[in-house]
Amino acid sequence: MYLLYSALLTFGMVLASPFWLWQMLRYGKYRTGLSERWGRVPERITNQPAQPAIWVHAVSVGEVIAVTGLIKELRKRFPAHRIVVSTTTDTGQKLARDRFGQGNAFYFPLDFAFAIRPYMRTLRPELVILAETEFWPNFLRLTRASGSRIAVVNARISDRSWPGYRRFRSLLCQVLQHIDLFLTQTEEDRRRLLDIGAPDGHVQVSGNLKFDAPEPSPPPILTELKKALDTEDAGPVIVCGSTVEGEEVLLTPVFQLLFKKYPRAVVFLAPRHPERFESVAGLLQQQNIHFQPRSQWHGEPLASTVLLLDTIGELAALYALADIAFIGGSLVPRGGHNILEPARYGAAIVVGPHTENFRDIVELFRAHNAARITDPSQLEKNVMELIADEPERKALGQRAAAVLQSQTGATERTVSALVELLH
Repeated sequence: MYLLYSALLTFGMVLASPFWLWQMLRYGKYRTGLSERWGRVPERITNQPAQPAIWVHAVSVGEVIAVTGLIKELRKRFPAHRIVVSTTTDTGQKLARDRFGQGNAFYFPLDFAFAIRPYMRTLRPELVILAETEFWPNFLRLTRASGSRIAVVNARISDRSWPGYRRFRSLLCQVLQHIDLFLTQTEEDRRRLLDIGAPDGHVQVSGNLKFDAPEPSPPPILTELKKALDTEDAGPVIVCGSTVEGEEVLLTPVFQLLFKKYPRAVVFLAPRHPERFESVAGLLQQQNIHFQPRSQWHGEPLASTVLLLDTIGELAALYALADIAFIGGSLVPRGGHNILEPARYGAAIVVGPHTENFRDIVELFRAHNAARITDPSQLEKNVMELIADEPERKALGQRAAAVLQSQTGATERTVSALVELLH
C-alpha cells in the first residue's frame, strides 16, 4: 500500500509542478524552506545540544496559536526534553520561530521516506504530536517504526473532509492504527474518527485548545493605532480579518455606506493570503475607497480610511480595537476562520453562512446569541444595525467573551493525557 501511495504522490507532484513553479515565480510561495521540505535538516536544528525530543507539528498560524499554551505546559512537565515545532506554511513558520525560537522550528518534510528519515535520525523524538488532522501515511509509518509515540491533539473531522475520509476508510484504517492517542475537540469528532477507522479505546474528547490560546503579545503598532484613533476621535472601528478572494468585492459597498453615514469610521482589512495584497489594493482603488497600506502608515489620519493590513502576525492583537469584527472565509464557500480571537476582546462578531471548518464553535456562539450570522445580501443591513445600536453591539461582544471563558480547560486535559501516554 505504501509503495503505491508514494508512487501516486510522486505522480501528483509532477502533475502539479507547473502550478508550484508559477506560485514560486509569481508570489514567492514555497521557495522559503524548500530544502527543509525535501529532507535537509537545517543547521539551526542540528546545532542544538542532544536532548530527548518532543516533535509538535502545527500546519499554519491557527494551529501554532492553538498549541502555544500546550507547549508552554509541556515544557514545565518535561524540562529535560527539547520541544521542536514544524509547520507547513510560511506564515506559520514565522510565528513558530517567534514564539518557540529559531533553533526549535522548521518546515515539515514532504511525505517521502527519504525526506522524513533525516529528521527522525536527528531528533529521535520520543513523542510526536500532530495538531488537528494531519494523517500523512509515510510519516506515521516511519514515526511508529522509530519507536516514537504518536498523538493527535485538537483533532477534528470537518464536514467537508468527512465524506472523503469515509470513501477511503479501508485504506485510512491501516494508517490510523499507527496513532496511539486521539484527543478530539467534540464528541461528534470522536464519533467520526471511530467511523473512519481509528482504534476503539484510543479516542478521547479533550475539548478545543483554541479556547485556551493565550492572548497575543501586542505589537508596537497596536499602541500607535490606539493613540491615533483616540487623538482624532475616530470610530467606529470595523476589523475585517482573513478575507479571501470573492469577499472584498462584497465588503466594499459596506465600506462606502459606512464612510458616508459615519465619516469618522475606520476599517482594518486583512486579506488571508499575502499574495492578494496587491489585488485587494487595486479593488479599493477601483471603487474609489480611500485606503492606506499598513506598511506605509506613519500616523496619518484614519477617519474614512481602510487600513490595508499588508503585514503578517498583527491581526489577532488588532481585534482589541474593534467595535465589530467580520471574520472572512465565510461569505463564500471556504469554510470560515477562527472567531475566537475577536471574542477574547469582546468585539461584536459577524460571519457569513459558510463556517463548516468551525461548525461547533460557531454553533455554540449562535446558541448563546454571541455572533451574528448573515447572508451576503444581508451583510450591509446587519453591520449598519449594529453600528446604530451601541447597547446591543456591546452586549453581543460581552456574550462572545463569556462563551469563550466558559469553554477553557482543554489544555490541562490534553497535557494530562500526553503525560500518561509518554510515561
